Amino acid sequence: MMSQRSKRELWETIQPRYLKTSKAEKQKILDEFIAVTGFHRKYAIRILRHGYPRGQYKKKGKRPIYRGEVVEVLEQIWEIYGRICSKRLHPFLPKGIRILERCHELSMSPETKQLLLSMRRATIDRCLRPVRFKLPHGLSTTKPGTLLKKAIPVRTFADWDEGRPGFMEIDLVAHCGETVEGQYLHTLTCTDICTGWTEPIALRHRSQQAVRDALHHMRPELPFALLGIDSDNGSEFINELLYHYCLEEYITFTRSRPYKKNDQSYVEQKNWSVVRHTVGYDRLETNEEFELLTSIYSDLRLFINFFQPVLKLVFKGHVNDRFIKTYDLAATPYQRIMARKDIPLQIKARFTDLYVKLNPVVLRNSIDLKVDKLCKFSR
Repeated sequence: MMSQRSKRELWETIQPRYLKTSKAEKQKILDEFIAVTGFHRKYAIRILRHGYPRGQYKKKGKRPIYRGEVVEVLEQIWEIYGRICSKRLHPFLPKGIRILERCHELSMSPETKQLLLSMRRATIDRCLRPVRFKLPHGLSTTKPGTLLKKAIPVRTFADWDEGRPGFMEIDLVAHCGETVEGQYLHTLTCTDICTGWTEPIALRHRSQQAVRDALHHMRPELPFALLGIDSDNGSEFINELLYHYCLEEYITFTRSRPYKKNDQSYVEQKNWSVVRHTVGYDRLETNEEFELLTSIYSDLRLFINFFQPVLKLVFKGHVNDRFIKTYDLAATPYQRIMARKDIPLQIKARFTDLYVKLNPVVLRNSIDLKVDKLCKFSR
């Protein structure tokens, strides 16, 4: 098939001869021109007689609005807030811009700010498409624990009342690299189902004592009382030590069904978006790496809970023979905590005082520097 440029060049060659020749010769030239170009006969006659319409090959459509400085600032904001998806970034964008302006970390013209605030989710996705990337997957190290399985009830993804904060899913992430042999570090990820509040905790090794101690030291850092935990069936969770600790502290202890990852969908999602997205899949095993990982998580817990909005599923079911999932408006865990009436005012005041002192750019830069150092250790 000929290109438009080639058709135009052919027309420029044929038209002078077409205009000067006899009627019979014009018929032959016209037939040959139509056979080569595929034009409609009436259109071919018109352009051979009168030429191409002016502006014929100018590209139609609106002039691009979101380009240059707007896209550069959007990419900068996206990087600062952890490369979150447009469904989470879009509703948080006005507040996110105010935070960065308050901390004097962002400067832009009023026109650029207006364009950023007028963007839709699809436009954000289109502007960020060139800078997105994919990550690999890690190895599973869960070893079933048979002790006390009958004493710890099974919970599915639909069993808990998600209307109260304090019920957390917990899981371990192994930093084993490409082999599970030997000793290596772990991350205990704890995610509140109601608010999305997430606590990543570095562990030197996978053991029932390490998990119990991590949970005990985490509780004072939470903006709510720990009411329940839900784990998989690994032996580091299903054991006498953690079972009796939960009984003594009046913490509800449940477990998921074996090989049913959707039963722990909240924490499984955080294993990737928080832990893997930050520290990757390298093998970590030394004391220096443990100290550095602990330092990373001290900044990361503040960054994700105060400055990363999350979506919450509010409806899932069949509507008119179609399976529908509906999510609420994205908000940070901190915003969800502040919006609740069952959280005491003194706790809200303590976390508000902490929030106004935080700078997301400083936290992001600190995390990135420590992650770079951690990568050098693991090589």
